[in-house]
Amino acid sequence: MSNFTHGKMNDSQLSAFLHTHMSQIFIPQIISSLLVSIALAIALPVAAVELQTKAEKTNFQETGPYQEVIQLCRAFAHRYPQFVRCEQFGETPEGRPMHVLVVSKSGNLTAVQAKRKQIPVVLIQGGIHAGEIDGKDAGFLALRQALDNQAAVDALKNQIVLFVPVFNVDGHERFGPYNRPNQRGPKAMGWRTTAQNFNLNRDYLKADAPEMQAMLKLINTWDPLALVDLHVTDGAKFEHDVSIQVEPSLNLDHPLAKSGRQLQDAVIADLAKQGSLPLPFYMSFDEEDNPMSGFSNNVSTPRFSTGYMQLRNRMAMLVETHSWKDYPTRVNITRNVIVSVLEQISQHGKTWHQSQLKADLNSAQMAKQQVALTYKNTEKSSIVEFRGYAYNRINSEISGAPMTRYDESKPELWKVKLQDEVMADVTTYLPGAGYIVPAAWAKPIAAKLQQHAIQYSVISEPLTNVDVGSFRATQITFSPASIEQHQMLKVSGNWSPDHQNILAGSLFIPITQAKVRLIASMFEPLGGDSLLNWGWFNNAFEMKEYMEAYVAEEYARESLQNSAELRKEFEERLKSDVNFRNDPAQRLQFFAKRHPSWDSRYGLYPVLRIDRAP
Repeated sequence: MSNFTHGKMNDSQLSAFLHTHMSQIFIPQIISSLLVSIALAIALPVAAVELQTKAEKTNFQETGPYQEVIQLCRAFAHRYPQFVRCEQFGETPEGRPMHVLVVSKSGNLTAVQAKRKQIPVVLIQGGIHAGEIDGKDAGFLALRQALDNQAAVDALKNQIVLFVPVFNVDGHERFGPYNRPNQRGPKAMGWRTTAQNFNLNRDYLKADAPEMQAMLKLINTWDPLALVDLHVTDGAKFEHDVSIQVEPSLNLDHPLAKSGRQLQDAVIADLAKQGSLPLPFYMSFDEEDNPMSGFSNNVSTPRFSTGYMQLRNRMAMLVETHSWKDYPTRVNITRNVIVSVLEQISQHGKTWHQSQLKADLNSAQMAKQQVALTYKNTEKSSIVEFRGYAYNRINSEISGAPMTRYDESKPELWKVKLQDEVMADVTTYLPGAGYIVPAAWAKPIAAKLQQHAIQYSVISEPLTNVDVGSFRATQITFSPASIEQHQMLKVSGNWSPDHQNILAGSLFIPITQAKVRLIASMFEPLGGDSLLNWGWFNNAFEMKEYMEAYVAEEYARESLQNSAELRKEFEERLKSDVNFRNDPAQRLQFFAKRHPSWDSRYGLYPVLRIDRAP
């Protein structure tokens, strides 16, 4: 009986049950009751699907396990079959499905339809840090209300919403009450990183994590005009409850900066009307634990969603509710953000979408134009009013360092510095045609290009004495510690004209495509999150061939004897460079570099620039 009392008996099971048991049942009332129960059981999934989260049921004191996400995803699709699809778009390293809700009242629920009819698509991403889980519970609430026209009335008619309740699924299931000690609620929550210990919030460009690779496939398929990335802050205690940052907005050179500012300003205005205290910058002090150090606001690098999406000519919104607000407050604010975004996309999405398509066309014509690889704040700053609390700074008897202690019973208006004017820092001029990745490096780089849906071709025939640009590092600095399983690399150097043979099997990445800014960020060696910076080409910058010291010593003596000019250069270097003077290895290498055996490829970046398509 348990099967059908839970609504699980299908037609064949029902027939078998009646055939087996009807002869044993003689009381009409029992028969009647049984038939009513069966009818209710079969109708239950249609008539009364449970759409409330555990958060709602517990007055937002608790959040549910990932199984609840799976159930709700299916339940939403069942309750609103014309408007919602529940899809799996990936699988985690621990074998858990990654789910997305596709939501629209436009009559279109496929990426093909969205592209053909130019319907704006917004991707709402919760739980990239699974301990910061406001977005999951807020998203289900906001979408249910929008579907029932209790909020964002009719907004779903003008857009398609992709809602990923939990991005970091494995981290979500590393559930515990102590995972976020600097956060008020819920009672238990997930872990910051994935089962492989990746921080997904550092992975957009390098895309190491299987979860990120799945997310990029989703982005490539749907091409959302905006990504909404839902987080919770770390940091100090103050009254402000949320920050809203959209890129491009600070990046004023980007053609979509106006759209980004429009979206950001509208959502902040909506939140302010609802009683929040929103700010357009991340509320992290320039000096940790020092309120009077003020704030800085800069353009993110493409390891982050806001830095990555703008390189694709799309918008990304970073939402950070304040960790010291309680969970009901944070979920409500996040719900309000989502509702506001839906309303803004409904109103402006078509216009923004057209602007993005225009930006795509313009990007494909940027050959030999200057692009920014990194940004920095100018010296300009302003004094802003910030709603904090009374505090004092004392030397801690525990740490021995100054510590700030806040009194939340005493609100206080601070006047602090804000630097939010941004300018390009490292820039480069794009090549005339594109980049060449040699055959030896082609396979892993081709996989990376595919992850980002970047167009490339494979060179089928060898090319001889081709005019290219090559980059040789003049300074090579490896990070002393691993970051996200990579040993980071920083180089100095310049591109210079060169002639090289190009083998069959090499890759050609043309810049005549919409993602040209992303391509430059990946392959320009001075980019802040370039593949070189992330250690993808470390082998090219490691010394593997060498001259033994006693051989270098003999060659040095011979060289000094035969060349007065070399002797003079060596002696001047000894006088001017104390590090050189005190380092025997550097002194011997001075001569080894001048020997014919020196590795001519050492410090040579494998990727080439080319001004004419091969």
